[in-house]
Amino acid sequence: MSAAVEIAAPAERVYELVSEVTGQHRFTAECSGSQWLGGATGPSVGARFRGSNRHGGRRWSTTARVLHAEPGRRFGYLVSSLGMALAEWEYLIEPTGSGCRVEERTVDRRNALFRAVIGPLATGVRDRAAHNRRNIVETLRKLKELAEQS
Repeated sequence: MSAAVEIAAPAERVYELVSEVTGQHRFTAECSGSQWLGGATGPSVGARFRGSNRHGGRRWSTTARVLHAEPGRRFGYLVSSLGMALAEWEYLIEPTGSGCRVEERTVDRRNALFRAVIGPLATGVRDRAAHNRRNIVETLRKLKELAEQS
């Protein structure tokens, strides 16, 4: 699933916002904070980070590994928990005449047990696809707002 938005800000600025994971909580719908792991200090392929998330009263953390880090163009990562892949998340950034077009997309990588039992118990989200669709729209709205303010 994915959604896109036009942002009146340079592609490089938007890339800085989405790829600096320690600041993603300012515009993402579910993330409450992140920190780089293993000595990583910024986005590069293979870098890892821990993400803290929340939904209602539920809180959980995941580990992510950067898969794509192309300044001004693309940032993506694979999210895992308990040693299992959960989802791939990606921001695709395309420069336009008035700024850039940003597409956020995700691919669910959870196995059947995680989809049916573990995920809903841990997060309180029964329909992850619908939940992520709403979150992507909200995240892009907030990202646009933040990028256009700076």
